[in-house]
Amino acid sequence: MRTFANWMIAMFMIMYWGFRVVVAYQAANYADFFVKPINLTVEIILLFVTVVCIVLVFKRKLIGGIIYFLSYLAYFGTDLIQTVIPVFSGEAVELEAMSAFTSFLGIVLAFAVLLDLAVDKGRKPKDKKTDWFYTNKDYDRDYDDRADRNNYRTL
Repeated sequence: MRTFANWMIAMFMIMYWGFRVVVAYQAANYADFFVKPINLTVEIILLFVTVVCIVLVFKRKLIGGIIYFLSYLAYFGTDLIQTVIPVFSGEAVELEAMSAFTSFLGIVLAFAVLLDLAVDKGRKPKDKKTDWFYTNKDYDRDYDDRADRNNYRTL
């Protein structure tokens, strides 16, 4: 976690996970809530998978972002497609706007996490205390061709 953006994406992951916990809890208690889970059993399994992915994302492992994105795309993508496609085909269907919005939000968040981890993978951490010395060619030692380059060690 090197930048503010890394922290914000991780916090949004945790907040969205908490929201989905509330959705699953409300559905398990048969309470009315503005969002209903697609499948309660799969939702609970996805909550546990998300906890593992959150730990991996905090450790900056790319596999955590990939698992998170694929699981959210498989779960929320099917719901989003089933909700939105009938609207575009011209059928008179009642659109569950909040369900579609939360599904879209989950997919966008998972893609942002994956993109953040993929972009961050190639960056090298900067060490301001030593970079001036090790990245500067002026301080490289010039060796004589006749110099002894053996590193003798005494025990």
